[in-house]
Amino acid sequence: MHDLGVLDVNSAYAYMLIGEHHAATSVVAELDGELVGFITAYILPAQPEIVFVWQVGVAEAGRGRGLATRMLFEILERDACENVRYLDTTIGPTNDPSIALFRGLARRLEADIDESELFSSEMFGDFDDEPHEPEILFRIGPFDRASVIAHDTE
Repeated sequence: MHDLGVLDVNSAYAYMLIGEHHAATSVVAELDGELVGFITAYILPAQPEIVFVWQVGVAEAGRGRGLATRMLFEILERDACENVRYLDTTIGPTNDPSIALFRGLARRLEADIDESELFSSEMFGDFDDEPHEPEILFRIGPFDRASVIAHDTE
């Protein structure tokens, strides 16, 4: 799962903290005992009606199966997201698979989706070896609990 191309790689410690502190809003997927997908997410402390999806990763073996969508709904259906009415995430403007994933999620939830630049390329400065794309904030919502649960019947 280290080489997924477009994801920023974080330290093992960062992923362990996410798993420890945000297990209720994160998920992993396995196929035949192998890790094939994960989503890291958390509820915004100052805005508990918003879940922020930090990273979505699906290995080649898990692609083409609707795995990312299933993992998103797995998180949204959990008790931790009972009061969530919005989902936020940031996506680079050339990450077509992620853009399609979240636009599709908005359609399934019958919710609006707003897109606006959150972090410009310049804000990343010299943090990366090569220029970083801007991060576009995708806000999906509002949606209600019934829309989340109803996806199972579609």
